Amino acid sequence: MLIDVDGAGIHCQFDGAADAPVLVLSNSLGTDLTMWDAQVNALALRFRVLRYDTRGHGASAATPGPYSVERLGRDVIGLLDSLGIDRAHFCGLSLGGITGMWLGIHAPDRLRRLVLANTAARIGPPSNWDARIEKVRGGGMGAISQAVVERWFTPVFIARNPDCIAAMRQMMERTPADGYVACCAAIRDMDQREEVAAIDVPTLVITGTQDIATPAADGRFLAERIKDAAYVELDAAHLSNIEAAPAFTAALLAFLDT
Repeated sequence: MLIDVDGAGIHCQFDGAADAPVLVLSNSLGTDLTMWDAQVNALALRFRVLRYDTRGHGASAATPGPYSVERLGRDVIGLLDSLGIDRAHFCGLSLGGITGMWLGIHAPDRLRRLVLANTAARIGPPSNWDARIEKVRGGGMGAISQAVVERWFTPVFIARNPDCIAAMRQMMERTPADGYVACCAAIRDMDQREEVAAIDVPTLVITGTQDIATPAADGRFLAERIKDAAYVELDAAHLSNIEAAPAFTAALLAFLDT
């Protein structure tokens, strides 16, 4: 379904019992809500799972950019408001985790528990994002899709799962170029390194030992800065919820059920 948030249609879907606690899942840059397919069946046994496509991704509106992290965070608040949800658990990976940090800092009253996966309080330098933006503007999503997908997974996983890799590349190439570029600008301009210490909701940080996009050191920084944060490191690259799906799901459930 599409929910209007400040004039933009945000695509979302529910799984699980209507009376269960709500768990919001927020996708990474260049993906859509189907990136959580490996988790949904298990999570929906205990939660009302709300997946959504980040603005500029999937079936959500690609409104004119650039976006800010605040804009992406307010999309979540608007979504919860429209659906009549006062508080929810929130799990975001990469860009979704960046959005989660903003919510933990600026809207903690809307969160029960927060999971920040394969993400960082700052991902730089800005020049790298400017170069990526220009490459997409010049050649579309196909100009970067192979290189980016190869950073999402380890070489071993890529070799063993060609169908998954092909599907992820197609997902990325379906992402509206304008929406992708607008979200790249939000990441480029984001620095939450000082603010994350203000997060006081129960938080779990998940990292991938082989993640080169947001290295485990970035996750350890978050876990050290956020009071009493739990920390789990998986043997995976950037999309750890796919590469190490059973372990990711188990860690998520163990944290949310405590």
